[in-house]
Amino acid sequence: MKEAVMRVAEDFAAEQADIERHLAKLEELASGTFWSELGCEVVFAHAEKAAIRLRAEQRHLNLIGIVHGGVLMSMLDNAMGLVVMIACREKTVTAGLNTHFLESAKSGNLVCEAEIMHRIGRTITLQATVKDEEERLIAWGSGTYRIVSR
Repeated sequence: MKEAVMRVAEDFAAEQADIERHLAKLEELASGTFWSELGCEVVFAHAEKAAIRLRAEQRHLNLIGIVHGGVLMSMLDNAMGLVVMIACREKTVTAGLNTHFLESAKSGNLVCEAEIMHRIGRTITLQATVKDEEERLIAWGSGTYRIVSR
């Protein structure tokens, strides 16, 4: 029994190390892309769930002083896409993105959590939420991602 527990712990540690290497590679590839321009950072990520954070600043606001809907949609898409990139390790594209804006947000930290809901063949469906510092639900979305290469 003790050996089985040790094997599970070793397998988990190896999987975490592999994810960390993959995240480092993705971070390097993202340098100079829209991801880096937006200003998001990874809070945690694995093959079923991920969270990203954005410090919303003046540049993320619209003319009425709230976070622009495009920023929120980008957070949803980026968090869901991150899960897909870790889960698949293949080239994928966003096939559909549905967004519901529930509250407005101003400057401050926003966290987006995404998780896989369904996977069949080359299609993966996820859901994600964006919350502010007070844990208010700002936006909810779902996304469908398609594997475009093997």
